[in-house]
Amino acid sequence: MPEQRTGAVTLTDVAREAGVSLATASRAINGSTRQVGEELRERVLAAAHKLNYAANTQAQAVAKGRTNIVGLLVHDIADPYFSSIATGVIRVAEASQMLVTLANTERNPAREVEHLGALRGQHSRVAILVGSRVSESAEADALRREIAAFERTGGRVVMVSQDLHPADTVALENRAGARELATELVGLGYRHFGILAGPGTLLTAHDRTEGFADGLAASGVDLDQSNVIHGDFTRDGGYTAMVQLLEREAEVDCVFAANDVMAVGAMTACRDHDVDLPRTLGMAGFDDITTLRDISPSLTTVRMPLERAGALALQLALDADPGDPPRVRTLAGEVVIRQSTPPRSP
Repeated sequence: MPEQRTGAVTLTDVAREAGVSLATASRAINGSTRQVGEELRERVLAAAHKLNYAANTQAQAVAKGRTNIVGLLVHDIADPYFSSIATGVIRVAEASQMLVTLANTERNPAREVEHLGALRGQHSRVAILVGSRVSESAEADALRREIAAFERTGGRVVMVSQDLHPADTVALENRAGARELATELVGLGYRHFGILAGPGTLLTAHDRTEGFADGLAASGVDLDQSNVIHGDFTRDGGYTAMVQLLEREAEVDCVFAANDVMAVGAMTACRDHDVDLPRTLGMAGFDDITTLRDISPSLTTVRMPLERAGALALQLALDADPGDPPRVRTLAGEVVIRQSTPPRSP
C-alpha cells in the first residue's frame, strides 16, 4: 500500500517524484520564459496530479509580482443590475484564464476602500469597482489614494461608475437614457408624472432623475417637484416611495422609477392599493434587468448593456500597459416600450 502523506505536498516533492530538478518542476508548473520539453512537462504534471499538489498562488504572486486574480467589488450582489455586470466580467475572465473573487460592499464607501486594500495585499492583477459614487463621501480621497497604491504595484483598477477617479472607467449614459425615456412617454400621451428617485446622494439616481426631468421640460411638460419621492435604491425602497406617492392623491398618470427593482416594488404597492396597472397608471423603470421577464404587465424601461459593461471593464484592464493614463468608455441605453405604458387617449 502506498504511503499516505499527512503534510502539504511541496514542489520539491513533485520534483523528486518526477525525477527532475526543482527548477525544471517550477518551470513546468508555474510557467517560465525558459521552456521545458513536452515529455518533461507531462512527467512533472503527472507527478503533481499523483501527489495532489496545489500550487502556492501567494508565493507565485511574490515571484511574479501579480496573480491572475480579478477582484470584483459590487454594491449589492442580490440586485440583478450588479449580477449582470458580474456575468460579463466572469465571461472575459474565463476566456483569459483568470479567477474572479467577489466582495459585496453594501454601498459602504469605507468597506470599498478596505476591500481594495486587501486585493492589493493579495497581489491581485485587476480590481473592478461597480456602483454609483455618492455626492459627498469622506472616503473619496482615501479611495483615490488606494487606487494609486494598487496601480503602483502593477495592478489595474477599473470603475463601472461615474468618471470621478483616476482609473479606467466604463460610464453608462444614465442622464441621456432617462431623457429619451421621458420624451417617449410624453409622445405616448402621458402628461402628469411621479418619480421614485432613489437616494438623493446617489449620483446614478440623481442623473436619471435630472435626465428625466430635462426630457419632460424639453417636451413642454411641467414636473411637480412634490411628486418626486426619494427612497432606497431597492425593491422595498420602491414599494415605500410608491405608497407615499399614492397617499398624496396627486394627479399622476405615469410613474418613473429610477431603477427596475424600485419599479418592481412600486408595482406591488399599486396592486396592494387596488391601482389598476396599466389601465389607470403607467409605470416605467430603468436598466432592463433579467427578472423583468416574469413581471406582468411587462415593464417599460431603458435597456442598459450591463453584461457588456462588465466585459468591457475587464478588457480595458487586460489591454492596458503599465503607466497608461486612465481611459473612459461610455455605453448608451435603449428605450424599450412595453405593456406597462400603453398609449394614453388625449
